[in-house]
Amino acid sequence: MTRALFPLMAALVGLLFFASLLVGPAALGLGESLSALFRGEGGPVVLVMQEIRLPRAVLGLLVGAALGLSGAAMQGFLRNPLAEPGLVGVSSTAALGAVLALQSGVAAAFALALPLAALAGAGVSVLLILLLAGPRGGALSLILAGIAISALAGALTSLVLNLSPNPFAAMEIVYWMMGSLADRSMEHVWLAAPFMALGMAVLLATARNLDALTLGEDAAQSLGVDLNRLRLMVVLGTAAAVGASVAVAGAVGFVGLVIPHLLRPLVGGRPSLLLPASALGGAAMLLAADIAVRVIAPDQDLKLGVLTALVGAPFFLHLIWRLRGVEA
Repeated sequence: MTRALFPLMAALVGLLFFASLLVGPAALGLGESLSALFRGEGGPVVLVMQEIRLPRAVLGLLVGAALGLSGAAMQGFLRNPLAEPGLVGVSSTAALGAVLALQSGVAAAFALALPLAALAGAGVSVLLILLLAGPRGGALSLILAGIAISALAGALTSLVLNLSPNPFAAMEIVYWMMGSLADRSMEHVWLAAPFMALGMAVLLATARNLDALTLGEDAAQSLGVDLNRLRLMVVLGTAAAVGASVAVAGAVGFVGLVIPHLLRPLVGGRPSLLLPASALGGAAMLLAADIAVRVIAPDQDLKLGVLTALVGAPFFLHLIWRLRGVEA
C-alpha cells in the first residue's frame, strides 16, 4: 500500500493542479486555455491563464504542501497527533504583521508590502519562541511559548480591529484573515516560493531524526540525535514554510492537522514517510478546496479558510471524541 500511495497521490495532485487551471468564472475551452497558457495565444485569455489562474494554482500547490508538511513535522516532534503548525505562534504573528500593514496603509504603498509585513511578523515569532523556550527547552516549553505568542498576537490583532477608525480597512482585514488565493500574481509566487522551499527542505531533513524520536527522547539521544538541533530545525522550517504561506494566502487552518492524521495509518506512522506524504496530501486538499470555492459560490467570493475550517473542524471534533474513547 505504501509503495502505491506516493504515485497515486502525486497523480492526484497533478490532476487537481490541471483542474485548477481550467476552472473559473470565465468559460474557456480546453484547447483555448492550453494555447493561452503555453503558447501565449488568445489575447485576453492569455491574461486570464498566465496572470490569474496559473499563480493561483501554483500557490495552492505550494501553500498546501507547506502546511501539510509542517503539520506532520510538528506532530512528529511533539509526538502528539493534535499538534498543528500554528502551535508555535507563526500563523498568528504573520497575520498580525499583515493586519498592521493593512491598518497603517503601508499595504497600499506597493503590491508586496502586505506579504513582506507578514513575513516580518513570522520572523518575530521565531525570535520570541527561541527566547522564551530557551536554548535547551523541551517540547513543553515550546508549546507554552507558542500558546503565549499566539494569544498575544491574537489580542493585538483584535485591538487593531477594535481601534480601527476606517470601517473599510477593518473589513479588508477581516476578509484577508479568512484566507484566499484569489487575486494573487506571480510576484506573490516569487516572493513566497523561496521561503516555502527552504522551510520544507529543512523539515524534510529532519525525517530520520523524527523516526528515532518515536522511540522516546532517551532512545533518540542514544542513537545520536541532537534534540536541541532538531527542535531548532523544526521551528525554523515551520516558521519559514507557514510564515510564507500566511503571507500570501492569509489564515488557512486545519490542513496541517487533518492531513497528517489521515495519512498516518497508511504509512505505518513513520515520520520519514509521513512528511512527504503530508506534503502531497496538503497540496491535494488545498487545490481541491480552492476549486470548490470557485464552483460552490462563484459570485459570492467564498473564502478558502472558511471552507477548510468547515471541513476540518468536524474532523477535529471527531478526533477528540476518538481519543476520549481510547483514554476512557
